[in-house]
Amino acid sequence: MFDGLTQQISGVFDRLSGRGVLSEKDVAEALAEVRTALLEADVALPVVKDFIAKAKIRATGEDVIRSVRPADQVVKIVYDGLVETLGGEEPTPLNLAANPPAVILMAGLQGSGKTTTSAKLALRITKTERKKVMLASLDTRRPAAMEQLALLGTQIGVDTLPILAGQGAADIARRAVNAARLGGYDVLILDTAGRTTLDEAMMAEAAEIARIANPVETLLVADSLTGQDAVRTAAAFHERLALTGLILTRADGDGRGGAALSMRAVTGLPIKFMGAGEQVDALDVFDARRVAGRILGQGDIVALVERAAAEMDQVKAEKMARKLAKGQFDLEDLSDQLRQMQRMGGMKGIMGMLPGVQKAKQQMAESNMNDKVLTRQMAIISSMTPLERKKPDILAASRKRRIAAGAGVDVAEVNRLLKQHRQMADAFKMMSRDGGKGMARMAQMMGAQLPGMPSGGGADLARMKAMGGGKLGPTDPVSPLLPGLPGLGNPTNPPSGLPGLGGLFKPKS
Repeated sequence: MFDGLTQQISGVFDRLSGRGVLSEKDVAEALAEVRTALLEADVALPVVKDFIAKAKIRATGEDVIRSVRPADQVVKIVYDGLVETLGGEEPTPLNLAANPPAVILMAGLQGSGKTTTSAKLALRITKTERKKVMLASLDTRRPAAMEQLALLGTQIGVDTLPILAGQGAADIARRAVNAARLGGYDVLILDTAGRTTLDEAMMAEAAEIARIANPVETLLVADSLTGQDAVRTAAAFHERLALTGLILTRADGDGRGGAALSMRAVTGLPIKFMGAGEQVDALDVFDARRVAGRILGQGDIVALVERAAAEMDQVKAEKMARKLAKGQFDLEDLSDQLRQMQRMGGMKGIMGMLPGVQKAKQQMAESNMNDKVLTRQMAIISSMTPLERKKPDILAASRKRRIAAGAGVDVAEVNRLLKQHRQMADAFKMMSRDGGKGMARMAQMMGAQLPGMPSGGGADLARMKAMGGGKLGPTDPVSPLLPGLPGLGNPTNPPSGLPGLGGLFKPKS
């Protein structure tokens, strides 16, 4: 969502970094370009004016002009301003401390993704908070809305209120609260009806449901692709409902990011979550520091590590860590890592959280690189026999032709995959030469415990969080941190071609 804004602001800072000393004119020109970038990203004009006014005051002092790294000072000023605009230093958690059941009311327009987001939120609360959750659909107007929520509930393993035909929204709300109380549920999530546009009937119904259910959280679900319309919708809902927070959906889309940057400043409400995909687990906590880091091209390594840890099977992690500590990495292991990359959002999602890879992302887009590459690679490996996966050196020309025919690809693509695997295997062998210390550190961070090593993970994650969201230093390669992403190398000094794909992708000359 922030790619366009990131590209423009990164260009401004690239020009500044080439100058040893900045004059007040340099700073003023840079902030003018930042202002233009924010306006083109569809950020509300009053928000932009306030942002630039505060940045000018901070950027025209002697501390910036005489700084050892003046360009870095300007970057920090813009970063601090983005964090402040987006909601401050710390994420705002859900209020679930009320006597059970704690009721969460989901409001929003039709098509904003309320039903899917309700299921995502239920899954997140179940997994991270260890709470017993019930879902209830109050949408009696949209065809099959109740059945959709029931199906999602079955998919994620969360109970839903049984459907009774002919009941109105208010009656369903009363029945849901009673059922949650009698069933011993900790949290009840109410999915309300929406309209394609704001109208009085919808607002009155939502207000009546809020009076009956007495929610501890009333969250507005807004589509970030609608830009400033989402901001106006939030303001209108807030006038009639006591909203406690916002959830932005379709943050993985091609919106310009203006809604996210305007929401907090215009409504005064915290953005609590962002929907980052269609999958039921694609709901991320909104952290202003980490989002600001991504906008400025610093990535979000903390989120990447957390996502990798969430997706990794503990037993497989320990088995993989032991193999890597010995420098062993076969094609079956590569296939497992490719599958994990897909679960973590594919190449586009992962690249969005890595620092310093904006140019590589552009090259990837220009060359039509997408997650189909991962699918083809897994198909190639699936076409091999178990022996061939364990010992790729036996793959002669005849075997490669058979594998290519089975996967529906050219032999050249099989050769590229084998070259990629060989480069990654060699890298792991090199890392294992220090007695496996690099692999042990990786295992600690991901929660996999090697024999003789204490369990860990918290210290390294805390260190990265202290770095403001994950900007890596020159001695912080990604590959020791992420067993799910072997071979990414050091993104602050990437090799020729796209980092981590071992020569599969070559940038245009």
